[in-house]
Amino acid sequence: MATAATAIRRSACPLDCPDACSLDVTVEAGRVRRVEGAADRNPLTAGFICSKVRRLPEHVHGDERVARPHQRVGPKGAGAFAPIGWDEALELVARRLVEVRDRCGGEAILPYSYGGSNGLLTQDTTDALLFRRLGASRLARTVCAAPSGRAAMGLYGKMEGVALGDYEHARLVVVWGMNPHASGIHLVPPIQRARERGARLVVVDPRRIQLAAQADLHLAVRPGSDVAVALAVVRELFASGRADLDFLSAHAVGWEELRARAEPWTIECAAEVAGLAADDLRRFVALYADSSPAVVRCGWGLERNRNGGSAVAAVLALPAVAGKFGVRGGGYTMSNSAAWKFDASSIAGREPATRRINMNRLGEALTALADPPIEALFVYNSNALATTPNQSLVRRGLEREDLFTVVFDAVWTDTARYADVVLPATTFLEHRELARGYGAYVLHEIEPVIPPVGEARPNYEVFAELAVRTGLARPDEIPSEREAVDRLLDSTGRGRALRDALAAQGYAEPLNGGAPVQFVDVFPRTADRKIHLAPDELDAEAPRGLYAFQPDPATAEFPLALVSPATNRTISSTLGQLRRDPARLAIHPVDAGARSIASGDRVRIWNALGEVVTRARVSDAVRTGVVELPKGLWARHTENGATANALAPDSFTDLGDGACFNDARVEVERLAQ
Repeated sequence: MATAATAIRRSACPLDCPDACSLDVTVEAGRVRRVEGAADRNPLTAGFICSKVRRLPEHVHGDERVARPHQRVGPKGAGAFAPIGWDEALELVARRLVEVRDRCGGEAILPYSYGGSNGLLTQDTTDALLFRRLGASRLARTVCAAPSGRAAMGLYGKMEGVALGDYEHARLVVVWGMNPHASGIHLVPPIQRARERGARLVVVDPRRIQLAAQADLHLAVRPGSDVAVALAVVRELFASGRADLDFLSAHAVGWEELRARAEPWTIECAAEVAGLAADDLRRFVALYADSSPAVVRCGWGLERNRNGGSAVAAVLALPAVAGKFGVRGGGYTMSNSAAWKFDASSIAGREPATRRINMNRLGEALTALADPPIEALFVYNSNALATTPNQSLVRRGLEREDLFTVVFDAVWTDTARYADVVLPATTFLEHRELARGYGAYVLHEIEPVIPPVGEARPNYEVFAELAVRTGLARPDEIPSEREAVDRLLDSTGRGRALRDALAAQGYAEPLNGGAPVQFVDVFPRTADRKIHLAPDELDAEAPRGLYAFQPDPATAEFPLALVSPATNRTISSTLGQLRRDPARLAIHPVDAGARSIASGDRVRIWNALGEVVTRARVSDAVRTGVVELPKGLWARHTENGATANALAPDSFTDLGDGACFNDARVEVERLAQ
């Protein structure tokens, strides 16, 4: 309970998680003392939050916070900086950006950002205005959700999914490639309630995550084999007469082609490829076919490999083939972000036709790109060195003395060490924001609960100021933050309704409400409102055609699959500075025994791209042939400053040109202690 010296203020979490939790923030003397889940806004939050967000006071007020602008005074990467004033910093950045544009053209400037942990005001508003008017290279933000987004768009036009709270109505819950205890913890209670009512639970994941330990069936697939497993289920549904042909005839096209492409994938063949027992796969088919309502929670873990887009498409095809739609708690959920129709073009302007650079190949862009080469890099809303594949090449690019690099962040990230100028950003507790859930059907307008820490400034303000200082915009043509929020709300066509809901209950819901039933309240957003199970555009995009299986890239030299999943401490590099202990490589006892490795041993994990030196943790929670280093690690968490991304290739997924983190194939050896 708040005292006379404290206050509890409302907020909401925009971090990269489906839940979009409503928050109660205890503030004392301008400092955040405690963050808790609110029970009266966003019903899904239900008064509790994850352990990561509980640590926000440390993030906001910790020693790692960037308190004022800084300029580099030593070699790149050495971390030697001197504080400067905002006016000097902004003039320097504006002058250098204009110089690069005038000398090499705007495409020599690369803005590098990813908005997973940001709201609608913090990214793609005034920042987009600045870089579009500069004529900068465009960034393809494909490090996450690109292949799954392409698959969901191609099959269903990104139709809204089953509401997370409605999972309690299911008789079978399938969690495929997602770990709710690490990312999206508010799905766990509805699953638990469903279980209490007799529902079965199936988990498909190479690791024995917490839900898998409680499941009726755990399919510990090899990374990259999900498409084979899903197609085997499709084939068996058709072959056994349990496919819903009436539903398919009425609501789908291309199902005959899907059936033909699944035909080679017998249960036995898929089980061998995936490293499963054939009987377990048969049991999965029977559970799925015989249960109603049945719901699939399709995550993003299965997209992070060469077969990722086809895998997601095959999984999303299952409820269509089995006829699981039309009932509450039946169907699928992936991202529900398409339930909202926001358009920031009235603030940012239209996107120019400049060259597009895939963010997964930042290292290549900084070291090999020509005509023109990248001369200026502006990193914001991202810790690029910690999150991008082929990490060693990225570091080599950042080390270029002729590359002018700006990092705009709230904390001193690994990337900031290589910057020429570091600008201090506010956190969402210090600025106005508009944040939507992509799991929960909620929209929050967030007010600052404390003043900015030190000299930190919001993204919206800083990019607006840079646009003016570069001569690209007049102050009077950039809306205020309040006006920008109103423009974003109005761009949906429901501005008044959304404002009324936000004022009345603290959150708003999309047009179809907070609990739509698929094929009752919402339908595919395709042109003909039908499911496209073999869409031509995806078939043409995939190098070998949609649903094609590309074999495991393991070799005799590098036989182990390295995965880097989210944890209950980091789902990206955000908040990574709060992790104090070193990382451990999880390795199965069989694989550890073959290499004479015990828990606590120093180990080297390596492939042709690089190496990581850290300690081992022997665990049967990972399957044989798979090793695990957590997602979101920083240089400080390993002995040699490299993370799993130093071993991840910068190759692309079959759809969307996404990242293939889980295609890293490595060897592990024990080192002297």
